[in-house]
This record gives sequence, structure tokens and C-alpha cells, in this order.
Amino acid sequence: MKIVSRNEELLRDALSCLPQPSSRTSLASCSKLIRFEDISAAAFKIQSGVQKTPCMYSRLSKQYGMDIYLKKEFLQYTGSVKERGVLYLLMSLPQDQQRKGVIVASDSNFSMAVAYHASELRIPVFVIMSTSTAPARVKMCREYGAMVISYGATAKDSQVHARRLAQENGYLYLEEEDSAVYLSGLGTVGLEMYEQVPKLDAVIFPAGGHCGLLAGSAAALKHLNPLISVIGVESESFPVLQQSLKAGHPTEDQAFNNHHFYGDVSGVCFGSNSLQLTGKLVDKVVAVRDEDILISMLRLLEYERATVDAEGAIGLAALVAGKLPELKGKRVAVVICSGNLELHLLQQCIARALTLDNRVCRFSLVLSDCPGDMSKLLDILAREEARVLDIKQERTFVTSELFTVEVTCTVETRDKIHTAQLRNALLERYPTTAWTER
Repeated sequence: MKIVSRNEELLRDALSCLPQPSSRTSLASCSKLIRFEDISAAAFKIQSGVQKTPCMYSRLSKQYGMDIYLKKEFLQYTGSVKERGVLYLLMSLPQDQQRKGVIVASDSNFSMAVAYHASELRIPVFVIMSTSTAPARVKMCREYGAMVISYGATAKDSQVHARRLAQENGYLYLEEEDSAVYLSGLGTVGLEMYEQVPKLDAVIFPAGGHCGLLAGSAAALKHLNPLISVIGVESESFPVLQQSLKAGHPTEDQAFNNHHFYGDVSGVCFGSNSLQLTGKLVDKVVAVRDEDILISMLRLLEYERATVDAEGAIGLAALVAGKLPELKGKRVAVVICSGNLELHLLQQCIARALTLDNRVCRFSLVLSDCPGDMSKLLDILAREEARVLDIKQERTFVTSELFTVEVTCTVETRDKIHTAQLRNALLERYPTTAWTER
């Protein structure tokens, strides 16, 4: 947690371990920065303010050949694990600063958590959002109790304005970083999982730019049982954690995609403390494709009735993609840390995932424009138990002979095997059938 205001000295006691951004912190000092005792203290202090979320056995276990337990952090009030670190930080502020208030500048899960918990603690809270922020996010933040101000066309404009307001009014400007307090709050996830699932072999966390959850929970788990494998998962589109571990210092991927689908997982704001804790305590970091994340979202929706975003699904995506074959037959916990996906994106993601999973397919063929020919095609689809989603006919711009019609059909099937059976049946009757590749 990066804390910037003219009143930074007020936090010196609570955040005395926070290094300067330019400092080169050793692994030894990282161990002092976050201790198991700090995480235990955080767990005790925030227990009445956040949910002790379930870590439940999943029906996906049989499909992937291991005992999978899902830690459902998306059930937190604001739909994100960030509440743990935020609440512990806010409770650690001096009373004088709590009276003056705090200010944040983003539409991230972090800002949502600050808005809600600051309001619950009766701390004045201001959220600066750019004018391009989705209206649903603005509305939600206001409902949590924050004073929301729309300012600037970009996130950077909002941040500059928030810093200026903080300096002028004595607010504490909060920006997600990796202080001892914040990491300790996030580390309570690892503590809970160890208590909830006996004899764990491995735990999988989202990684990427925001690896505080990974680093903090690894500190707890490795203290309790060094034999537990701690694994981080990030996107192949912006493998900033792997690049930073290789370089030995935080790096910024200039080409990362800032689309709302990726949310917090595409950020680049982890600090040297999280990075060094990750390098010391985390056993493995793997990267997955966007397609794997979409399939993971679909699996969670179907099997767990869990509607999650990319950050929430990315841990399971490593199992979906077969990136961790060494976990076969093992007892594995996966953190599902966030469920804040905008509705229009959810619709697009599920539609795309069904296509990737060979459950929705499209084909085109040419029929003679005679009575009964279309019904014969529909009879084949009915016999093969394919559900017709859309069907279009084109007569005017057909390039084949006269008195024919080009039919384009979108259908839903059960799975890949069912799709192959339908394809064979259509090719047998209509050899020129053309399939649209996904």
C-alpha cells in the first residue's frame, strides 16, 4: 500500500517497515517486513469485518484428476479479496487521520474495498474516477458510502487530482502497494486455507502485476508447512511477474492490455517487497492463455454457479490448460479471489468460451431453393440433437448456380464429441458444408 499525503508521519508507527521505493531490500529484511505473527494479528483484528469464506471441495476434481478445493473469496461483500488488506490498513490508521479521511483514485477492486470499509469505520472516503469509468462502477462505489468525483479523461488525470486534494485537505492518499500491513491482511487467506483443508499439497494463487495476495499468503503457508507448494498464475499477455523475477527487480510490461476484462491482474504496481517475498517463498509461477481463462470462467459458472472475472478464474485456468501435471492425484486449493465482471463483458466472455469449448459452432451450405429442402436440413439437426441458435438464408448474393440458397446456421452441442458427430452427419448429406473455424 503506497501512502502519500502531507501527514505521512502519522503512519510511521503503523507502517514503520515500509521501505522507500528506491531502496534495495534484502531477503532478510523482507522476512522482518512480514512475519507470521503479523498475519495472525491481522486475522484476529479483521475477523468481524470480513467473511471467513468457505474453501469447498469442487465437482471439477474428477475432471482434472486431483482433489480441488476452491477458496471462494469472491463472496466478500465487495466481491474481492482486497477487503482483507484494506480493512487491516484502515483499522491501523491513527484516530486523527481517520477523522480527516482517505482518498483513492481508480475503479479497481482496491478502491471498492476502501470505499466500503472506510464508510463502515466512519472514515470520510473520497474516490476520484475518470469520466470513462463504467456507470455501474460509479453507482456501486456511491452505494458503498464513498463520495465519488468524476474527473479527467484518464486514470492518470484522476490520480493527479486526488493527490492535489490530499495535499490541500489533509486526506490520506491510498494507492495499492506492498506495505507490511497490507500484505499481512492479504496473508490471512493462506492462514484460513491451512485451517480449512487438512494435508494440503499445493495452493494456487493469481499473480500478475498485483502479487500481494500471493506473497502474503505464501508467508503464512510456508511458516505453517514448508512442504506445501505455492504456485502463482499470470496471463501470457503480460507476464510481468516472471519478467520481474528474472530481472531481479520490478519491471513494467509496456505492451500490457488494459482492457477491463483483465482487471487488477494486468496491473504493474507490485513493489520490491512482494517481488522478493515471491522469489523466496513461491515455488512456481506459470502463465496461461486468455482462452484458458475464458474456459475456466465457464467451468466455474457451470460446476460451481460462481460468476467470476479474469482475476478470479486465472488460478483454475492453470489446471484447465494442463500447466501443472505434477499435481495429478494431489490435494490442491485454488483461490477464487474476485467476482467483479461487468455484465456486458460477462455475456461476451461466456459466448466466446462456449465457442472455444466446442459447444457452439457455425457452418454454411448450399441448398436448392425447393420446398422441403430446408426441412430436411432441420430434420438432420433434430436427429443429431443439435440446438439451433440462429439460421440465415441468402438468395441474392449466392455465387453458385441459380435457384439455390446459402444457409448459415449456428448451433449448440453438448461437447467436442457431439460436435464431431454432427459434422460427420452433415458432410455425409452435404459434402460441400463449410465450417467456420473458431
